[in-house]
Amino acid sequence: MKRLACLASIYPELEDCAVVTIMGAVAAELYSLGHRANFFYLEHAMGLASSIGLGIALAQPHRKVVVIDGDGSVLMNLGGLTTLARSNPGNLVHIIFDNETLLSVGGGAPGGYRWFTTATATGTDLAGVAKAAGIERAQTVRELDEFKAAALAAIKHDRLTCIVAKVEAEMPTSFLMDVHMLENRFEFPRALQRPIGERIKGGA
Repeated sequence: MKRLACLASIYPELEDCAVVTIMGAVAAELYSLGHRANFFYLEHAMGLASSIGLGIALAQPHRKVVVIDGDGSVLMNLGGLTTLARSNPGNLVHIIFDNETLLSVGGGAPGGYRWFTTATATGTDLAGVAKAAGIERAQTVRELDEFKAAALAAIKHDRLTCIVAKVEAEMPTSFLMDVHMLENRFEFPRALQRPIGERIKGGA
């Protein structure tokens, strides 16, 4: 299963959500589908996407928050799962793309360090960890149709959900993103000041 295909399958449903991505490949691929002002690319803060998403979910309980994470990032901040479980925001969906490598920093890159894997390559079950942390609705998916159904259901319903998607360790076509971090920093909160349902297409 490819990460970009997963993102494309749910992209239309992200228009009214606050979307927080982790750094690297996930951010670049979501951006490649079309930037929206309600997308926040958390560059240079590996492991903290769920923490930022939780703050937004608690501040705006009527807005759906979708955190798009990676296995390496989650493993850097496993305490984030316990904090999510304790707060239990029904409006937050935590999607974790698990490619079993630190791909965005060199693991799995063509000609790179293919042995630079994460703990999920040797048995760590992130959905199992999430459940043990207290997130009751946590599952692992391996097929695109299964991912799409699980993610859309989670976005539709009001229950904290963690979806671990097992994807190929594949680099994005490009890491080019024309939105400067500072610009993203200011347009994102402006987008979240708009009423839910108001169309957000590009910049603020």
